[in-house]
Amino acid sequence: MKYENLLITTDKEVAIITINRPTKLNALNKATIEELHHALKDLAKDKKVKVIILTGCGEKAFVAGADISEFANFSEKEGAKLAAKGQKRLFNFIENLSTPVIAAINGFALGGGLELAMACHFRVASHNARMGLPEVSLGVIPGYGGTQRLPQLIGRGRAMEMILTAGMIDAAKALEFGLVNYVVEQEHLMDLCKKFAGKISNNSPVAIGYAIKAINAGFNNSINGFEAEIEAFGSCFGTLDFKEGTTAFLEKRKANFPGA
Repeated sequence: MKYENLLITTDKEVAIITINRPTKLNALNKATIEELHHALKDLAKDKKVKVIILTGCGEKAFVAGADISEFANFSEKEGAKLAAKGQKRLFNFIENLSTPVIAAINGFALGGGLELAMACHFRVASHNARMGLPEVSLGVIPGYGGTQRLPQLIGRGRAMEMILTAGMIDAAKALEFGLVNYVVEQEHLMDLCKKFAGKISNNSPVAIGYAIKAINAGFNNSINGFEAEIEAFGSCFGTLDFKEGTTAFLEKRKANFPGA
């Protein structure tokens, strides 16, 4: 598939997706959401790709929000459909992807941009990054999972403050809140993300997929997270990765995981 709004590169076992709409500060429109879905789906099928890094083009913005011009005149029904489709096609899709996705937040991550970063498995930010959910200043609320994921990450009170004030926080505050895992100078952002990707790539991709599934289960009220962990733990024993990992440990050598 040819992508008009994305740049995709691979470096060994790491794929880098760059949202490439610099004149729009990489704002998410329907076309970009659809392209991201297909790109992530294809990369997840590629057994050579162990980790995906998601970032924005340029030095100003990761994703500075959604493309408001696309939905400014929507009806209630159209608005609900927009949120439902977006959550299913991209935000929930990323969260449940068995291939880890690291958000490299290289600037503004606002509205749908912060929701996109929060859907990733963890986040690293540059010092110039600014984050917020300003939707209530437009007479709407976050619709791509922001009201759910932000409290999970930083707590209910802080999430209420951020959403209700429509304010932005800087990278240092995001680190203090636990919204991002690390903050670095912008020129070192991708290097650090690649470093983490390299560490992840050394491990069993099958076990990583099960771990993501079990962790996510703990935040789903309809699922018993402990039971999900037990099931996933047991499933690992039937994989070639488990046989290779345990054999390599006993033989005191580095594991070469087949990914099955």
